[in-house]
Amino acid sequence: MRNSLFLAAALTTTVLTAPAAVMADGHLMVVDEPLTLDVHLHDKSFTYDNNWPVELEAARMTGVSLNNVTIGNTPDSNEAFNLMLAAGDLPDIVGGKSIKDNVNRYGPEGAFIPLQDLIAEHAPNIAAVMAEKPEVFNSILAADGNMYFVPYLPDGKYGRAYFVREDWLEKLGLEVPQDVDELYEVLTAFRNGDPNGNGQKDEVPAFFRNWEEVLRLVTLWDGRTSGSDTYHDFHVVDGEVRHGYVGEGYKVGLEHVAKWYAEGLIDPEVFTRGSSARDFLLSNDLGGFTHDWFASTAGYNDSVAEAVPGFSFQAMVPPASISGVRMEEHRRIPVKPEGWAISFSNENPVETIKYMDFWFTEEGRRLANFGVEGEQYDLVDGKAVFTEEFLTNDRPVNSQLTDIGAQVRRGFYQDYNYEIQWTNEHALRGIDLYESGDYLIDQFLGVTFNEEEQSVYDKNWSSIRTYMLEKQQAWVLGSSDINADWDEYISTLDKMGLNEVLAAMQSAYDRQYGG
Repeated sequence: MRNSLFLAAALTTTVLTAPAAVMADGHLMVVDEPLTLDVHLHDKSFTYDNNWPVELEAARMTGVSLNNVTIGNTPDSNEAFNLMLAAGDLPDIVGGKSIKDNVNRYGPEGAFIPLQDLIAEHAPNIAAVMAEKPEVFNSILAADGNMYFVPYLPDGKYGRAYFVREDWLEKLGLEVPQDVDELYEVLTAFRNGDPNGNGQKDEVPAFFRNWEEVLRLVTLWDGRTSGSDTYHDFHVVDGEVRHGYVGEGYKVGLEHVAKWYAEGLIDPEVFTRGSSARDFLLSNDLGGFTHDWFASTAGYNDSVAEAVPGFSFQAMVPPASISGVRMEEHRRIPVKPEGWAISFSNENPVETIKYMDFWFTEEGRRLANFGVEGEQYDLVDGKAVFTEEFLTNDRPVNSQLTDIGAQVRRGFYQDYNYEIQWTNEHALRGIDLYESGDYLIDQFLGVTFNEEEQSVYDKNWSSIRTYMLEKQQAWVLGSSDINADWDEYISTLDKMGLNEVLAAMQSAYDRQYGG
């Protein structure tokens, strides 16, 4: 058996015996003399800022400051990473969005330091979480069995849910749809019954802020679109890696999605309207049904209530599929391919891992999640509670937090309580509704390729994925027929190397998860 399968378990003993990097009484200093480390931390919407209040507070508490040397004026984190490599001078810490593949590719070549020994000796708080979540940390290991980055760990279970206009249902004398056939009847009634009462046939029965969500409807015909919180991802059935876009349920489901689109049940601008769809259609009393995030979507019950009297957009459990399965394909994944790593050129690896461990202490985790005490939150009975001023600001809470350096995708463990505080009663009621049923699927946590597998994936997957997406859009829009195209579609994917990609995925999966 590979060492990686026992990595987290082996650290359990270390947690009990290692000298603590930080103490429970608040002595969080990592160094005796101030230390500055260079950092590349990139996300599509920001790069690291030396003056983030959260970072200044972390420096005060630990004695370690980070200096931004992020390269590349680009929203693409992979491009920024490649520009950094091309510059030939790796900073002390490298992190940001989608770093897993890059670090696990170049770590075994010597660009980054394996972390498991450093964590065992100097990072008891990270080690404790690793021991608690061994399957999560096994999922991020490189092909050589080493751990090269400290990941960002999301918290909570529920992400997106189905929402329906209950005020429209009431006006039309309908009940919340319980299966795919009833959903079809409800959407048809939304189209034909003038539920907004303006005398025009302008309602958009089903709309989606992210166009990929229209594909999610194939689950109502027992199809699949993803195995994780990333669109178009692979999934696993009984240890076998598969892709949903070649499944029979996908074919049948997309045939019906195309039919619904042709009948005007789905937003005619679903592929072009973009992120404004939810705001525009709900604010103008036009949208009836969607699949989107609990907290932000339920928030429209407050923001739209004055403009649309009686407005009620409530979460509903997933409609049963043609075989009677209620499936919520989207959930919060327990680990993201994001975080930060220590480069080979770092002259202070022990101090750096202790600094990274700080973010897993009670105080560091609170800082990363809630911001600065006395500014964004107060401690009430030992718990962080956002101030009323902060919660009632016109800007979204998560945007305000990112602006000050909180909820930034460094290696840290998210606390779902930060989100609960700005989640309204409608969303909480919906979460309770989902909690009452067994709707969530198991997550595919991804794989790490060896050199040969990576070569197969890189050679084939991008063009395969592009072809898949082009065909599905043509089928939904009606410019091509899925039944007429299917055999040729499968044959083309075979010629493009899909089976080779699946074989590479399977090989990596078996190695990583002990199959």
